[in-house]
Amino acid sequence: MITRKEAEDAIETIIRYIENNNGELREGVMKSPCRVIDSYDEIFSGYSEDPNEVLDATFNAEGYDGIVLLRDIEFTSTCEHHLLPFSGRGHVAYIPTDRIVGISKLARILEMHARRLQNQERITKSVADDLENNLSPLGCAVILEASHGCMQCRGVKKQNSIMTTSAMRGVFFDKSEARSELMQLIRSNPLS
Repeated sequence: MITRKEAEDAIETIIRYIENNNGELREGVMKSPCRVIDSYDEIFSGYSEDPNEVLDATFNAEGYDGIVLLRDIEFTSTCEHHLLPFSGRGHVAYIPTDRIVGISKLARILEMHARRLQNQERITKSVADDLENNLSPLGCAVILEASHGCMQCRGVKKQNSIMTTSAMRGVFFDKSEARSELMQLIRSNPLS
């Protein structure tokens, strides 16, 4: 296991590389290795969470068989290819059979997967897999829309591009009516 000291030393080496400096660190970046590792502990906290524990508290659906949708969930993740951030919003939906889950759990499961080195496709699939495995719904859907730092500040430098990924399972995959109803709910004006 890599120690915190080893991680901080690695960050110091990167700072020296960036600044082309083999001498003493200048005052402004002297404490940066510690700060970076502190921030990484928070940014990558998803590795210490278990999706089964996040989705463990369910409730009787009491016959409810409509769409449950939590939309516009803000998220930020880190691209595993360039270690640059990407952020956007997610829409997570399911149709219960006999169990429902607290709405905060839908945001937490997305957050858990986002707080790892990721690609957007994997987050989308992983959230859908967890809903399927833990709730056994009639269907579930996950749609993520995000802008990627690796597209904005390097390479092609496209500032306004948005990547959209989706995972449709069960009735959302099989039945166009269910998909259409979901998309109408996502596009509707909130609280108007």
